[in-house]
Amino acid sequence: MRFIMTLAVLAGLVYGGLYVYYDASLSRAVEERLGNAGLSDVTVEAVDFSPLAPLLTETEVSAEVAYGGLDASVNLRVVGHPLFTDELSLELGGLEALRLGIGGQ
Repeated sequence: MRFIMTLAVLAGLVYGGLYVYYDASLSRAVEERLGNAGLSDVTVEAVDFSPLAPLLTETEVSAEVAYGGLDASVNLRVVGHPLFTDELSLELGGLEALRLGIGGQ
């Protein structure tokens, strides 16, 4: 029983590390992809993906991005994996929401 609990805790730690690495890698990749599309000052505020996305090589993600006074949700299709594959491809799926902030922040 103790061995099974140790394996479960170890698997949880490995998955947690993979989840954090996947999130950070996707944030950098989204900034790079949008920068290549001509939006060099875009900052990624959050990347939303399913809990199983770090285990898959193809998935759909949503990124919250800010550009000047605009905030937007961008849908992306991720092909590849930042850790398991050599090539990571992001395909822009569309703009989900666009919000304009007026006034001082």
